[in-house]
Amino acid sequence: MYERLRRARLIVLALGLGCAGAAAAQQAPNSPPPGGAAEAAPFVAENTAAMAKMMEAMAVAPSGDIDRDFTAMMIPHHRGAIDMAVVYLRYGTNEQLRRIAQEIIVEQQQEIAAMHLALGRPLPPSAAAQTQIGAGPPRGTHSHEQSSKPDSAMPSASSKSTQ
Repeated sequence: MYERLRRARLIVLALGLGCAGAAAAQQAPNSPPPGGAAEAAPFVAENTAAMAKMMEAMAVAPSGDIDRDFTAMMIPHHRGAIDMAVVYLRYGTNEQLRRIAQEIIVEQQQEIAAMHLALGRPLPPSAAAQTQIGAGPPRGTHSHEQSSKPDSAMPSASSKSTQ
Protein backbone atom coordinates (compact mmCIF):
# COMPACT_ATOMS: atom_id res chain seq x y z
CA MET A 1 0.00 0.00 0.00
CA TYR A 2 2.81 2.42 0.85
CA GLU A 3 4.43 1.76 -2.52
CA ARG A 4 1.18 2.65 -4.28
CA LEU A 5 0.92 5.85 -2.24
CA ARG A 6 4.50 6.79 -3.03
CA ARG A 7 3.99 6.07 -6.72
CA ALA A 8 0.76 8.06 -6.89
CA ARG A 9 2.33 11.01 -5.09
CA LEU A 10 5.29 10.99 -7.47
CA ILE A 11 2.98 10.96 -10.47
CA VAL A 12 0.86 13.80 -9.08
CA LEU A 13 4.00 15.77 -8.35
CA ALA A 14 5.30 15.17 -11.87
CA LEU A 15 2.00 16.23 -13.41
CA GLY A 16 1.91 19.33 -11.22
CA LEU A 17 5.49 20.29 -12.03
CA GLY A 18 4.86 19.75 -15.72
CA CYS A 19 1.83 22.01 -15.61
CA ALA A 20 3.70 24.64 -13.63
CA GLY A 21 6.44 24.60 -16.25
CA ALA A 22 3.90 24.91 -19.04
CA ALA A 23 2.23 27.83 -17.25
CA ALA A 24 5.58 29.54 -16.73
CA ALA A 25 6.42 29.09 -20.41
CA GLN A 26 3.14 30.71 -21.39
CA GLN A 27 3.80 33.68 -19.09
CA ALA A 28 7.30 34.41 -20.42
CA PRO A 29 6.67 37.19 -22.99
CA ASN A 30 10.08 37.03 -24.73
CA SER A 31 10.29 33.29 -25.21
CA PRO A 32 8.41 31.50 -27.97
CA PRO A 33 5.78 29.09 -26.66
CA PRO A 34 6.53 25.39 -27.09
CA GLY A 35 4.76 23.61 -29.93
CA GLY A 36 1.11 22.98 -29.19
CA ALA A 37 0.87 25.54 -26.37
CA ALA A 38 -2.47 26.76 -27.72
CA GLU A 39 -3.87 23.23 -27.54
CA ALA A 40 -2.46 22.78 -24.01
CA ALA A 41 -4.09 25.95 -22.65
CA PRO A 42 -7.39 24.28 -21.59
CA PHE A 43 -5.45 21.46 -19.88
CA VAL A 44 -3.22 23.93 -18.05
CA ALA A 45 -6.21 26.04 -16.97
CA GLU A 46 -8.21 23.06 -15.67
CA ASN A 47 -5.22 21.48 -13.96
CA THR A 48 -4.25 24.77 -12.32
CA ALA A 49 -7.82 25.17 -11.06
CA ALA A 50 -7.78 21.62 -9.65
CA MET A 51 -4.50 22.27 -7.87
CA ALA A 52 -5.71 25.59 -6.44
CA LYS A 53 -8.91 23.94 -5.19
CA MET A 54 -6.87 21.17 -3.56
CA MET A 55 -4.46 23.55 -1.87
CA GLU A 56 -7.30 25.67 -0.50
CA ALA A 57 -9.15 22.62 0.84
CA MET A 58 -5.98 21.26 2.49
CA ALA A 59 -5.50 24.46 4.54
CA VAL A 60 -7.32 23.35 7.69
CA ALA A 61 -6.89 24.62 11.21
CA PRO A 62 -5.66 21.93 13.60
CA SER A 63 -8.45 20.58 15.79
CA GLY A 64 -6.27 18.68 18.23
CA ASP A 65 -7.64 15.36 16.91
CA ILE A 66 -4.75 13.88 14.93
CA ASP A 67 -6.94 11.38 13.07
CA ARG A 68 -9.44 14.06 12.04
CA ASP A 69 -6.71 16.54 11.07
CA PHE A 70 -4.85 13.95 8.98
CA THR A 71 -7.95 12.99 7.01
CA ALA A 72 -9.08 16.63 6.75
CA MET A 73 -5.88 17.29 4.79
CA MET A 74 -5.42 13.97 3.01
CA ILE A 75 -8.92 13.64 1.58
CA PRO A 76 -8.66 16.94 -0.35
CA HIS A 77 -5.13 15.92 -1.39
CA HIS A 78 -6.48 12.67 -2.83
CA ARG A 79 -9.43 14.46 -4.45
CA GLY A 80 -6.96 16.86 -6.05
CA ALA A 81 -5.03 13.92 -7.48
CA ILE A 82 -8.28 12.50 -8.84
CA ASP A 83 -9.27 15.85 -10.37
CA MET A 84 -5.85 16.21 -12.02
CA ALA A 85 -6.00 12.65 -13.37
CA VAL A 86 -9.47 13.31 -14.80
CA VAL A 87 -8.15 16.45 -16.51
CA TYR A 88 -5.29 14.42 -17.95
CA LEU A 89 -7.75 11.85 -19.29
CA ARG A 90 -9.63 14.66 -21.06
CA TYR A 91 -6.57 15.94 -22.87
CA GLY A 92 -3.66 13.48 -22.61
CA THR A 93 -2.83 11.11 -25.42
CA ASN A 94 -0.06 8.88 -24.06
CA GLU A 95 -1.69 5.50 -23.44
CA GLN A 96 0.68 4.54 -20.64
CA LEU A 97 0.04 7.82 -18.81
CA ARG A 98 -3.70 7.46 -19.41
CA ARG A 99 -3.60 4.04 -17.69
CA ILE A 100 -1.65 5.54 -14.81
CA ALA A 101 -4.22 8.35 -14.52
CA GLN A 102 -6.99 5.74 -14.44
CA GLU A 103 -5.16 3.87 -11.68
CA ILE A 104 -4.76 7.09 -9.70
CA ILE A 105 -8.52 7.67 -9.86
CA VAL A 106 -9.37 4.18 -8.63
CA GLU A 107 -6.67 3.97 -5.95
CA GLN A 108 -7.28 7.45 -4.55
CA GLN A 109 -11.05 6.79 -4.39
CA GLN A 110 -10.38 3.61 -2.47
CA GLU A 111 -8.12 5.42 -0.02
CA ILE A 112 -10.68 8.21 0.49
CA ALA A 113 -13.30 5.56 1.25
CA ALA A 114 -10.92 3.79 3.65
CA MET A 115 -10.25 7.05 5.50
CA HIS A 116 -13.98 7.73 5.87
CA LEU A 117 -14.58 4.20 7.15
CA ALA A 118 -11.61 4.37 9.55
CA LEU A 119 -13.24 7.37 11.24
CA GLY A 120 -16.72 5.83 11.19
CA ARG A 121 -17.98 8.37 8.65
CA PRO A 122 -20.42 7.56 5.86
CA LEU A 123 -18.92 7.13 2.41
CA PRO A 124 -19.15 10.10 0.03
CA PRO A 125 -21.70 9.88 -2.82
CA SER A 126 -20.57 8.43 -6.14
CA ALA A 127 -20.82 9.77 -9.68
CA ALA A 128 -18.98 9.06 -12.91
CA ALA A 129 -16.19 11.47 -13.86
CA GLN A 130 -16.41 13.29 -17.17
CA THR A 131 -13.17 12.53 -18.98
CA GLN A 132 -13.98 13.64 -22.50
CA ILE A 133 -13.02 17.05 -23.88
CA GLY A 134 -15.93 19.46 -23.59
CA ALA A 135 -17.74 17.29 -21.05
CA GLY A 136 -18.41 18.94 -17.75
CA PRO A 137 -19.53 17.22 -14.58
CA PRO A 138 -23.21 16.29 -14.47
CA ARG A 139 -25.34 18.78 -12.59
CA GLY A 140 -25.33 18.26 -8.85
CA THR A 141 -22.11 16.21 -8.82
CA HIS A 142 -18.43 16.89 -8.34
CA SER A 143 -15.81 15.77 -10.83
CA HIS A 144 -13.79 14.01 -8.09
CA GLU A 145 -16.61 11.72 -7.08
CA GLN A 146 -16.62 8.46 -8.99
CA SER A 147 -18.60 5.28 -9.11
CA SER A 148 -17.18 2.60 -6.86
CA LYS A 149 -17.15 0.23 -9.82
CA PRO A 150 -13.70 0.14 -11.46
CA ASP A 151 -15.19 -0.21 -14.95
CA SER A 152 -16.97 3.14 -14.79
CA ALA A 153 -13.98 4.85 -13.19
CA MET A 154 -11.61 3.55 -15.85
CA PRO A 155 -12.73 4.79 -19.27
CA SER A 156 -11.24 2.96 -22.18
CA ALA A 157 -8.94 4.66 -24.62
CA SER A 158 -11.70 4.49 -27.22
CA SER A 159 -13.96 6.64 -25.04
CA LYS A 160 -11.59 9.62 -25.41
CA SER A 161 -12.71 12.21 -27.89
CA THR A 162 -10.46 12.52 -30.94
CA GLN A 163 -10.70 16.20 -31.70
